Amino acid sequence: MNQTFTVTGMTCGHCEKAVTRAIQEVDAQAQVKIDRSLNLVEVESTKPREALAHAIAEEGYAVAA
Repeated sequence: MNQTFTVTGMTCGHCEKAVTRAIQEVDAQAQVKIDRSLNLVEVESTKPREALAHAIAEEGYAVAA
């Protein structure tokens, strides 16, 4: 299932890697695509949206609904 999150606070490639790593800790098979200029994170995953959003937030980034 494809899920899109609005994530603020990502300013560099390290931020993208941190978000990707956090998501893949919840779902190792997740496919992650990030567009930092639009603050969008697209995730192809079967895991619950709440679990993915929580993982991103735990890295210190704000996740909008």
